[in-house]
Amino acid sequence: MVSIVLLPTKYTLIVIPTDIRIEDFDYDLPDERIAKFPLERRQDSKLLVYNGGKISDRIFHEIGEELSEGDLLISNNTRVISARLHFTKKTGATIEIFCLEPIGASHQDAMMQREKSVWKCLVGGAKKWKGDEKLECHFSVDDNEVVLTATKIQQQAEAFEIEFNWTSKTEMVFSEILFHAGELPLPPYFNRDAEDEDYERYQTMFARHEGSVAAPTAGLHFTNEVMSHLKSKGIEHKEVTLHVGAGTFKPVSSDTMQGHNMHSEYFSVPVELLQAILNCKGRIIPVGTTSMRTLESLYWLGVKLIESSSANSIFFQIEQWQAYQLPQHFSLQESFEALISYHQKNNLKNITGATSILIAPGYQFHVCSGIITNFHMPKSTLLLLVAAFIGEDWKRVYDYALANNFRFLSYGDSSLLWRNQSV
Repeated sequence: MVSIVLLPTKYTLIVIPTDIRIEDFDYDLPDERIAKFPLERRQDSKLLVYNGGKISDRIFHEIGEELSEGDLLISNNTRVISARLHFTKKTGATIEIFCLEPIGASHQDAMMQREKSVWKCLVGGAKKWKGDEKLECHFSVDDNEVVLTATKIQQQAEAFEIEFNWTSKTEMVFSEILFHAGELPLPPYFNRDAEDEDYERYQTMFARHEGSVAAPTAGLHFTNEVMSHLKSKGIEHKEVTLHVGAGTFKPVSSDTMQGHNMHSEYFSVPVELLQAILNCKGRIIPVGTTSMRTLESLYWLGVKLIESSSANSIFFQIEQWQAYQLPQHFSLQESFEALISYHQKNNLKNITGATSILIAPGYQFHVCSGIITNFHMPKSTLLLLVAAFIGEDWKRVYDYALANNFRFLSYGDSSLLWRNQSV
């Protein structure tokens, strides 16, 4: 069930999915269908193609045969950080600290900080960490001992604000601290620790900007060979940055979506990408749900600029339900031209902000014609996004994938879904 709201100013019927029941987006996923390890070759994964209600399958390296000259692929170039740190109490007990996002600095600046960095974190065994006790982690880099300490500043709901301090004979930035002391945060459904292979295979070929705690997994199938083939066919490629947060694994625990709070994720997009989209002669195809959420959020930022006479840092945020509350009648060109004009006037080369957008059945798409994505968890917000894009056919797609031995979730197989215009 969905709610229908009539906006009195624009007389537009807008479907707001607050009353969607998450139990309607459930399916049986046997544990043996979850890919716990990657294939030997990235491009050899299977590719399900959904187009005009028809379902077929290929091998991923054949994806160029489903695309046309002038199409534009847009991938996420975020890089997964080794966000899990293990500290030891004086009693010998181990406390795990999971770095979520920096406080008081951008991801880029936080990774380059020296001697001190403050982060929002999850803490495993938090009840064992009493009062003002400082935790320590000792490790060596090139025979130089490094001492990393963690101090609780305050609690923020389920998370903690934690200050990290470190000393070493050589100056080290926080990025190096995580590289040497941290562990790659694999998805919880793997039920295993990270192995050497994961440090390469759980990064996409596009990964450059450090900040994610989960990989944008649709990009894991791409290789230089695949990209060269796409380029030879006249298929364009651009990139965005959205740092994936741990909330991407957060299950929907409420009966309806009204009770679910979407996580916020930081994004950065070069202004020139907007013009490339407006100039595109083909179709816009995000690589993954993170890229799609970024692109659709950009449209709503443009709408906010058109509707407002001023903008500030808070302005460049898209809240969970905002896409269903803003005016719907502006074209993509009007929205993007407003964004381009604003950033040019302010001599800004990148559009930066945060998004908590929830794309669910009832959402009206403004940018994307297709999407390359993996197969997602039952009762997840990612599955809601797929359902918003192709409607009730999501059930047929997932039934086909299960019946034809597709591998599911992060290390699993891929799909190319074309938008169902009847949704």
